[in-house]
Amino acid sequence: MNYDAVVIGAGHNGLAAAVELASRGWKVAVVEAKDEAGGAVKTREVTLPGFRHDLCAMNLSMFAGSAFFNKNKDALFAHGLGFAPASDCFASVFRDGTWLGVSTDLDATAGRIAGFSERDAAAWRAMFAEFGADAPHIFGLLGSPMPSFAAAKVAWKAWRARGTAWLYETVKLLLSSPRDFLDARFENPKVKAMMAAWGLHLDFSPDVAGGALFPYLESMANQAFGMVIGQGGADTIIKAMSGLLKAKGGEIILGAPVASVETAAGAATGVRLADGRVLNAKRAVIANAHPQLVFGKLLKPEPSRAEFDGKIAKFRAGPGTMMIHLALDGLPDWAAGEALKRFAYVHLAPDLEMMSRVYAEAVDGLLPVEPALVVGQPTAIDPTRAPDGKHVLWVQVRVLPADIRGDAAGEINGTDWDAIKEIYADRVISLLERYAPGIKAKILGRSVFSPVDLERENPNLIGGDNLSGSHHLDQNFLFRPVAGYSRYKTPVKNLYICGASTWPGAGTGAGSGFMLASMLAGT
Repeated sequence: MNYDAVVIGAGHNGLAAAVELASRGWKVAVVEAKDEAGGAVKTREVTLPGFRHDLCAMNLSMFAGSAFFNKNKDALFAHGLGFAPASDCFASVFRDGTWLGVSTDLDATAGRIAGFSERDAAAWRAMFAEFGADAPHIFGLLGSPMPSFAAAKVAWKAWRARGTAWLYETVKLLLSSPRDFLDARFENPKVKAMMAAWGLHLDFSPDVAGGALFPYLESMANQAFGMVIGQGGADTIIKAMSGLLKAKGGEIILGAPVASVETAAGAATGVRLADGRVLNAKRAVIANAHPQLVFGKLLKPEPSRAEFDGKIAKFRAGPGTMMIHLALDGLPDWAAGEALKRFAYVHLAPDLEMMSRVYAEAVDGLLPVEPALVVGQPTAIDPTRAPDGKHVLWVQVRVLPADIRGDAAGEINGTDWDAIKEIYADRVISLLERYAPGIKAKILGRSVFSPVDLERENPNLIGGDNLSGSHHLDQNFLFRPVAGYSRYKTPVKNLYICGASTWPGAGTGAGSGFMLASMLAGT
């Protein structure tokens, strides 16, 4: 079978690349090892019939704001895409029974902050006002290949519009730790904790350099635009992209693991599937996969590639993640206030000290005493995901060791995730019970995915790292995945890599797949 391009992996970045190339007249096939497209964006009944759970990704705001969506939105909606917007976006609960959250109503958000600090409420309003002018430049940079003329053009336009001082401040933002950035702008620890919790969505504890950008962008973007989840499930984007690709003449081949990338004269020529079929690719093989899988399993070692392969082998994973999916008889009764039932996300990360401690414990190989929890309440926004009157809860446990050396609490003796995952999940539920009394009695069904389970579900999530590689400064921007190869090329001619392991990193924005395809198509 002959194609212009073969894409390995039917995650959203692979599908975005395939759609863009198919729209340019390329003959494209996407091959996927699993029987279901989606990668880390899947929705499934994993507890009880009728309860639809997003296995990994839930927040689709990055997709809704992406260049890929902007170009294809009418066609995607025609193929069934559905969004469920949340105006009450995220909140944090604190040990003393108080809470703080961000809604799209600026007065409501600022009013909550003013309850803790009038000065911080004014600082929030000022930051939001500046965000309106900053956002086009920052998002323009994140939406440009790295490095590229387009990125340089964004920086030049920003300098012309905002001046040299702004450029210095932006570089400072990109390099700052969450704590340093927040200490310079706010005085109340609860305001800082509310924003800093976003750092742990990646692998940034409060004192890790480079971690300030994501808390800043998420806080301001949620204030400005709200949060978006998928109507009926996050897989709405996968279904719509798959339908659009097929309408453009592309193929999706499921249940087809790739055994090897075929090469000739130093160039990729196609892929060989595990069943022996060969798909020839005249112009490109695109691996929407972790580079360690590509260069560690799908390609034979070559002496000319030894230095590159060595660097890829050292590409670090971020800490592990656990997902706990709950079918509930009702939404949590948050002790901090009934209003929390309206929010898409509730963070259980009450202070910067706790965030620092949980990160240190996890990277030391210890099961954290008090993990940070991201509690998603999708049925508060989209009740169609559960039977009438019932709810699903999406609990992301951050951060955890991939390989267990011990338990920081001294209570769990095992070091095998398969043996202890339910025991550790009990610790998580007990923590949740502390902030939402009675939650245990509301649980109708439970499904736990340990870091090991997540890697089994999606081999790109090595060690349960849902980031497909740490986002620390030495593995981000020009260095993702390794220096000299941040523009999706590899040392093998016609072989390209996209996905979360490449710029601009993790998330549902489809940026790497779309940018790569645009580059290959000559724009």
